[in-house]
Amino acid sequence: MANVIIGIHGLGNKPPEEILATWWKAAMAEGLKNSGHDSAMIRFSLAYWADILYDKRQDPSEKDPVSPYYMDEKYNKASGDFTGEDYSTRKKVIDFLGRQMNRIFLNEDLTLNYSFITDAIIHRYFNDLEIYYSGHILDIKKNALLNAGELIRERLLSLLKAHSKDEIMLIGHSMGSIIAYDVLTFLAPDIRINTLVTMGSPLGLPVIISRTAAEAGQRGMDNKQLATPPGVIRKWYNFSDLHDKVSFNYRLSDHYSENAHGVKPFDILIINNYESNGIRNPHKSFGYLRATQFTEILNEFILSEKLSLVQKAGRSISRMTRSLRSLISPAGQKTRQ
Repeated sequence: MANVIIGIHGLGNKPPEEILATWWKAAMAEGLKNSGHDSAMIRFSLAYWADILYDKRQDPSEKDPVSPYYMDEKYNKASGDFTGEDYSTRKKVIDFLGRQMNRIFLNEDLTLNYSFITDAIIHRYFNDLEIYYSGHILDIKKNALLNAGELIRERLLSLLKAHSKDEIMLIGHSMGSIIAYDVLTFLAPDIRINTLVTMGSPLGLPVIISRTAAEAGQRGMDNKQLATPPGVIRKWYNFSDLHDKVSFNYRLSDHYSENAHGVKPFDILIINNYESNGIRNPHKSFGYLRATQFTEILNEFILSEKLSLVQKAGRSISRMTRSLRSLISPAGQKTRQ
C-alpha cells in the first residue's frame, strides 16, 4: 500500500496528457517549495478525458492566436500578489446571492425551477458539461454512438480501481469535481478515498445539484439530500476563490451532508494567484494547486506515507470509532437518517 494522488481536470480542450500531468505536478511542487516544505512529490496519475471530446489537443508550441489549438494559459510560476484586496464585502454579497439563487431555482425536493434558463446557460457556456450529461460520441471504428458521460467516467473509474489498495487523495478541478463526485457516488461507492479535494467546483450550482439528485433517484438512491460520497473516509476539502465564477456557490457544506464516516465538505477560501500575460484567471487549476492552504494538506498527505504501521493502525481505529459514533447516539440509540 502506498500513497497516491489522482487528479481529474476540468472542461475545455487541453494540451496532451503528459504535458498537463507534468504541469499539475510542477504546480504542486511549486506550492511545497514556496511554503518551505522539502517533501518530494509522490506518485501522481491524471484522469485525462479531453481527447474524448476534442479531435486534437491544444499545442503549447502553436504561435497563431487564432488557431483553435493555441494556448494562452500555460503553466507558469506565480508572479502576481492579490493578497492586499479586502474580500469581506465581496464574500457577503456572494453568500447572499448564492442563497437567493438556490431559493429561486431549487425546490425542497431538489428538482429545478426554470430549467429552460439553466439549460440555455449550459448550452451557451458549458458545452462539455452538456455533452457529459446528455451527449454521444461517434466511434468511427465501431460505427456506433457511445455515451460521452460513461466514457469520461470510465477514465477515472479505471484509475481508482487500479489504486484501490492504496491511500488515495483525489483532486477534482472544475468539471472534474462533478465527474469525481458522480463516480464515487454512483459507480465506486466501495473504493476508499483518504482525502477528496475539489477546486473551483460548480457542485453548489442549482443545476448541478438537481442533475445529481435526479440521477440518484433513477438509481434508487436517496435524492432528497445529497451527501459526501460513501467511500471518503477522512476529509473532503473544497477550495474556492471569491473571484472564481465557476464556483460561485462555493459553500458545498450547505448542500452535501456527512456520510457514514462523519465526513462532509470543509469549505476553504483561497486566493488563486494564476495570471498569464498580465491577465488573472482565478479559476485556473495551477493557481489552486500551489495555494498555501492546499499545500499544507498536500504535505500532510505526503508525510503520512512515512508513518509507522502502528501509527497507521491507530488512525484506522480512530476513523472506525468516529464512524460508529456517527451511527449511534450517546444514549445507545441509532440516530435518525
